[in-house]
Amino acid sequence: MTVVRYLTPEQLVGFENYKYSAQDTSPLSNYVMHPFWNAVVKICPRWIAPNVLTFVGFLFTVGNFVLLAVYDYSYYASSDEPPADQYPPIPNWVWFACAFNHFMAHTLDGIDGKQARRTGTSGPLGELFDHGLDSWSTFFIPACIWSVFGRLDYSISPLRFYFVLWNVILCFYTSHWEKYLTKILFLPWGYDISQMLIFVIYLITGFGGQNIWKFKIFWGISSGAMFEFMMYAGSLGTSLPMSFWNIYKSYRDKTGKMLGVWESIRPLFTPIVFFTFSTIWVYHSSTDIINKNPRMYLFMVGTIFANVNCRLIVSQMSSTRCEFINWLILPLALSVVIVLVFPSLEMATLLVMSSVATVAHIHYGVYVVRQMCEHFLIKCFTIKDRAD
Repeated sequence: MTVVRYLTPEQLVGFENYKYSAQDTSPLSNYVMHPFWNAVVKICPRWIAPNVLTFVGFLFTVGNFVLLAVYDYSYYASSDEPPADQYPPIPNWVWFACAFNHFMAHTLDGIDGKQARRTGTSGPLGELFDHGLDSWSTFFIPACIWSVFGRLDYSISPLRFYFVLWNVILCFYTSHWEKYLTKILFLPWGYDISQMLIFVIYLITGFGGQNIWKFKIFWGISSGAMFEFMMYAGSLGTSLPMSFWNIYKSYRDKTGKMLGVWESIRPLFTPIVFFTFSTIWVYHSSTDIINKNPRMYLFMVGTIFANVNCRLIVSQMSSTRCEFINWLILPLALSVVIVLVFPSLEMATLLVMSSVATVAHIHYGVYVVRQMCEHFLIKCFTIKDRAD
C-alpha cells in the first residue's frame, strides 16, 4: 500500500478523465525525427515498458552530468586563464561518451510514447512520468553543455550562466503553464533543433578538444557569449512569444479553461518567489557562492525547479487548481536568512538545502508514481501483467 499520498482524490479523478492533446508543427520533428523514431521503435521488444525507455533515457542525461562533474566539477577544465591552468583538460573520450549519452537520451525520449501506443499502454502515468523527468533534465542538459566552454576565457561567468539556466527553466515552465490555461501542449520548434545541436557540439569537441571553441566572431564576441546569445534568442525570440500568443488565442477563441486573471497567474507566484530568493542568495553571498561552488548551487536551483514544475504538471493534467506556493521555498528562504546572518555556514547550508531538495523531489516522484499505479492497477516498469 502507498504510504504517502501526494495526489488528492480530486486529482486522481482528473487523471481518469485526462486526454492527451499536443501540437507539433516543427519541420525537423515531423520530417526527420519522427520518421527516424518510427524506425527505431520497431526494433524495440514489445515487452519493454515505455516508462523503462523514459527512465533509462533520463539516466543517460544524469550520467553526463556525473561524468563531467568528475572531470570538471568547478567548470575550469575548458579554460586556460589562472586558476584554470591548474586543472587538466577533459579527455576527448569523455566528449564522445557525452555525445552518445545525449543521443540515446534524445532517442529514448522520442520513442517512449510510440512504444506506449505500439503496446497499447498509453495513459496519464506515462505522460506524467515523461514530463516529470524532463523537468529535471531541463537543468542537467545546459549544466553539461557549459563544460564545453568553461567559465573564463572565451566563455561566460557562473553568474551569467545562472541567468541562462533560469532562462531555460522558465521557458520550460511557461510551456506547461501554457497548457494549464489552453489544455494543449504546443511543442516548441527549438527543442529538437537544440538537442541535435548539442549532439553535434559534443562530437566536434571530441574530435577537436575544448580549444576548438576558443575563438571570437564579429565585434569580439566569444564562442561562449555566442552560446549565451543563442539560448536567450531561442526563448525570448520564439518560445515565450509563441506561448503568450497561444494563451491569447485560447482566450480570444474561448477554447481554453477561461480562468480569471488571478487564477490564470496563480502558477507564476512560486517561480517568482523562487527566483527572488535564489538571486538574493547569489548577490548577497559573503563567500561568492556562485563562483565558489557553481555546480552545487545550480543543481539546487534545478532540483527545486523540477519539483515546482512537476506539481504544475499534476495540476494541469488533472484539471485541478495549481498550488499557490511550493513548500520547498520555505527552507530556501530560511537558508537565505542563515547565510546572511551566519556567513561561515554558507557552504554547509548549501549542502543541506541541496540534499533536502533532492530527497524531497525523489520522494515526491516515487510516491506519486506509486499512487498512480495503485489507482490505475498498473505497474510502472512492466507491462506483461497489466490489466486489460
